[in-house]
Amino acid sequence: MRFQVWHAPLRLATGAFILNSGINKWKSGDDEVHKNIHSMAANAYPQLEPVDAKMFTKSLAGAEMALGTALLTPFISPGLAGAALTAFSGGLVGMYLRTPGMRENGTIRPSQNGTAVAKDVWMLGIGTALVLDAITSRAKRLIPGKK
Repeated sequence: MRFQVWHAPLRLATGAFILNSGINKWKSGDDEVHKNIHSMAANAYPQLEPVDAKMFTKSLAGAEMALGTALLTPFISPGLAGAALTAFSGGLVGMYLRTPGMRENGTIRPSQNGTAVAKDVWMLGIGTALVLDAITSRAKRLIPGKK
């Protein structure tokens, strides 16, 4: 699928945001920051518990920088960039849903503590939109007489 003009604002805003987040994590030398990031992730995904906190944060930072760069690079297909964004943001939304105290009791509405993480749902929407556009654009090309 070709890059379309309407993809630009989605990819620029999201890519820059994620790239900046990754750079900030990468540059952090604060052990307490590494422990806090790892603890939050391991609380939601217990299989991450045995991973060293600094190694986890650096790996997450590298993944964020790669994803941010992919979103900012127009020759990377929107479908591929969208799929990567959907997977990444799906993990963040999963963390929001699994972490006690992030939601108001009995609802999916964010608590005061959960607002910062709940906002990641917009990235899930953008990733899904890019993937759906790639799928529907391809389907249109396969139907005779459609452009």
